[in-house]
Amino acid sequence: MNGACSTVFRLCQSPPTKRLIIRSFYVSYGMHVIKSSRIYPNQCFCRSIQTETYNVVRGSYIPKTETKDQNEAKEKDQPSKNLESVGAFQKLPMVMPSIDIFHSALKKAKRVSPTKGIANIAKRERNRGAKQLDTLMKELAVPLRTYLEEFPKKEYLHPYECSLIELTLGDGKYEEVLRKVDTLRKKVVSTGKEHASLCAKSTSKRDAEESLSAGMKKVEEVYIHQAKAVDDLLHIAKTLRAMPVVDLDKPTLCLVGAPNVGKSSLVRILSTGKPEICNYPFTTRGILMGHIVLNYQHFQVTDTPGILKRSDDDRNNLEKLTLAVLSHLPTAVLFVHDLSGECGTSASDQLAIYKEMKERYGNHLWLDVVSKCDLLKESPVIFSTENCDYDDIELQRYRRFGPDGALLVSVKNDIGLSELKEKVHEMLVSQMSRLKEQKATEET
Repeated sequence: MNGACSTVFRLCQSPPTKRLIIRSFYVSYGMHVIKSSRIYPNQCFCRSIQTETYNVVRGSYIPKTETKDQNEAKEKDQPSKNLESVGAFQKLPMVMPSIDIFHSALKKAKRVSPTKGIANIAKRERNRGAKQLDTLMKELAVPLRTYLEEFPKKEYLHPYECSLIELTLGDGKYEEVLRKVDTLRKKVVSTGKEHASLCAKSTSKRDAEESLSAGMKKVEEVYIHQAKAVDDLLHIAKTLRAMPVVDLDKPTLCLVGAPNVGKSSLVRILSTGKPEICNYPFTTRGILMGHIVLNYQHFQVTDTPGILKRSDDDRNNLEKLTLAVLSHLPTAVLFVHDLSGECGTSASDQLAIYKEMKERYGNHLWLDVVSKCDLLKESPVIFSTENCDYDDIELQRYRRFGPDGALLVSVKNDIGLSELKEKVHEMLVSQMSRLKEQKATEET
């Protein structure tokens, strides 16, 4: 030992480049003192923390944590990244029914056995009870936490998908259900921990068994009382997952017009979409997607609910779905007019709707079609309630031929359909070129 102390003393007097290294080992011959060795500068390899920020282009995004100047400086040094586009609904987790979650958790909890090696009966029983309650709590809380993490927040979604959530579920419904699920999770965790602690403090085997039974019942009561939130989340997941997926990189044709003007019939002719066709307004109850393949090129077609002549505040959710498509998706527009008098919307109202949509979405590629041309008569149909101003030359011309340059088609008699397909193809090819230019602009 004296030799070791003298060695330590000598090392302490050595130059700064020398250091003492002491290591302890749990061996029979005690502590060893190792002579010093030269210490070289450490080489530390680490991955720098990513602090990248993303601008909203047309997809989901991450909240900014840097200033604008910092972001611009980083963009000069690093190439831009493609952001995730629409399609978040197809990534939603599979939500189990609330009763299935509970039965699965209860089954796993009851299989939990006490820690091995506990001889005392009372200790073994309270250990088993505490572990079972803890397991039940975790098996209920973990799926709920997973749902909360994997359901995206609305502010991170594409504007089109945000509008779908609001219009199909109702304002605030999505956030309300997620909030209730989180409340249920917190309540289950607090109740489970409380009763597991009480069980662990039991003084006898009987007290431990009673505490376990009471804790199981309380956790079940708390969960079942608010389990409807989980089933509501299941319904939301099914509804959103069924929404049609729009590929923003593919040219899309959107059919727009008043209700019952023949949009769905044209979708069936132009694409693979098979919407319901009936002779009454608002047959289309949502957005329906179809596809077109022309000359080995793939395009998309959307059938939308009809638009009525009224202010945005008075529009129903079906009409707002159509406006959401036009507002948030880069589509070409096929506007359908019905001047036969069969659709139930007067020519003057259709002209007003057409002017409003043309003014709001005139930046879209546009094609006008007058459907059911086989039913057009020499004397245009005039509704008793509509404007009959015969001095309005524009309205009189519209009643007979539709807008300037409109194609006259008839699905029933196969009139003008070949020309319509050619025009649609030309417009979608132009739309493809426009999308490529926009993408190139964004990348630069």
